[in-house]
Amino acid sequence: MSTRTASTGEEPPIERLEDLVAPMQAGEKPPAAWRIGTEHEKLVYKRSDHHAPSYEEEGGIRDILLQLREFGWEPVEENGHVIAMSGADGTVSLEPAGQLELSGAPLENLHQTCAETGRHLDQVKAIGEKFGVGFLGLGMWPDKTRAELPVMPKGRYAIMMRHMPRVGSLGLDMMLRTCTIQVNLDYSSEADMAKKFRTGLALQPLATALFANSPFTEGRPNGFLSYRSHIWSDTDPQRTGMLPFVFEEGFGYERYVEYMLDVPMYFVFREGRYIDAAGQSFRDFMKGQLPALPGELPTASDWTDHLSTAFPEVRMKSFLEMRGADGGPWNRICALPAFWVGLLYNDSALDGAWDLVRHWTMEEREALRDAVPKLALDAPIPGGGTLRDIAGEVLRIARAGLVARGRLNEGGDNEAGFLQPLEEIVATGKVPAQRLLDKFHGEWGGDISRVYGEKSF
Repeated sequence: MSTRTASTGEEPPIERLEDLVAPMQAGEKPPAAWRIGTEHEKLVYKRSDHHAPSYEEEGGIRDILLQLREFGWEPVEENGHVIAMSGADGTVSLEPAGQLELSGAPLENLHQTCAETGRHLDQVKAIGEKFGVGFLGLGMWPDKTRAELPVMPKGRYAIMMRHMPRVGSLGLDMMLRTCTIQVNLDYSSEADMAKKFRTGLALQPLATALFANSPFTEGRPNGFLSYRSHIWSDTDPQRTGMLPFVFEEGFGYERYVEYMLDVPMYFVFREGRYIDAAGQSFRDFMKGQLPALPGELPTASDWTDHLSTAFPEVRMKSFLEMRGADGGPWNRICALPAFWVGLLYNDSALDGAWDLVRHWTMEEREALRDAVPKLALDAPIPGGGTLRDIAGEVLRIARAGLVARGRLNEGGDNEAGFLQPLEEIVATGKVPAQRLLDKFHGEWGGDISRVYGEKSF
C-alpha cells in the first residue's frame, strides 16, 4: 500500500472533473519511455519459533527497516515511527501486519527488474541473518490466526481496520494475512490505456491461476488454491472486482474517474496525520461538504491518495497496476512482469491476447474470476475447455512479445527466459499451491511448519 509523507507546501484545491482526469493524462508516455515497476511482499518471521515479529521488539520490523541504512536506504517517518525506507531501488515499506514490500523503481527492462529483486532479497536476507529473521514467499500466512499477527503503526491502517468489518467479512484477512506480487505499466494514450486495461482485466484470472500459492489457513488446507484471491470477493464490493464498465464502448479516463468518485473514502491526510473519513464521499469533498473536513476542498494529493484506496483486479493511477498474483519465490517475482510486459508492451502481442478473450461476455468473465481461486488452471472457460487450454497460447504470445522487444542482457539473452517458470507450470498442469498440497499430504505428513524450510527466500 502507498506510503504518504507530509506535503512540503500549499497545494491549490481541485474543483473540476478535468483536475481529476489530469494525473491519468499526465501518465501518457511514448513507447520508448515505458517503464516497468514491480512490487512484491514477503511474510516476515522469527526463525526461533516462526512468530511474526512486532514493530517494536528487538530485531523486529522497525529494526529490520533501519538496518537497511547499511545499504544506502533512508528512513521515511510518520508521527515519529519509521514506516518505510527510500533508496535507489524504490521504497521498502511495511504492510499492515509487518509484511515487507519492495515497491521497485521504474526500470527499462526485465533484466534490470530481476537484478533489482535480487539486490533487495540479498539485503533483507543479510539483515535476517543478523536478527534471526526469515522471509517466506507465499500468498498468505499458512498458519497464523489474525490474533497472532501484529499491527504496524501506520495511520491509514488503523482507519482501514476499523472500517473493513463494516463492509465485508474478509477485509482484515486481506490486510493482515496476505502477500502479493504486482507490476505497474505505462500507456501511450487513452485508447492504449483502455485496450491494456481490458486485456489485463480479462486475463487477470489466468495470472491468478499461474501464481496460485495460498492453499493453507491456520495450518490446514483451506479448500482453495489461491485463498488470497478469494479474500477479495468479500473484502469490500464497492472497491473491488472486475469492473464491467471497462469493457463498455467509450471507456476512458473520465469513466474511471466517475467510478472512483463512487468509491467511498477512507481518510484525508493533513499535517502528518490521517483523518478518518471512512465511508464518506469524494463528490461531497469536491463541494466542500466532507463531514471530516467541513468547508475544505481536496487537493491533487488527496485525489492521489483516494486512487490508491480502490482494489480492483487492475487499477489505474497515472499507470496501470496488474494485481492478480499471489506472492512467491524470486523466479516468479521476475515472471509476473515478464508475463504482462510480453502481452501489453508489444502491439502484435496485445492484439493477439485481446483476440483470445474479446468475445467473452461479462457474465463469463465474472464466472471465470469466481472459479479460479478454487480451481486455478482447471477453471472452465467460455466456449468449453479449461483455463489451461488457453494458458499455453497466452504464454506463446507473451514470449513473442518479449522477443520482439529485443531487450538483451550482457550475455545476449532476451527477456523471454523469465517466462520459463510459468511455462513449466502450464506443461505440468500443476500450479504452486497444488505442489504445496502434495507435500503437505505426502512428505510433510501434515506438518505445516515444514513450509518454512522449503519456501523461505
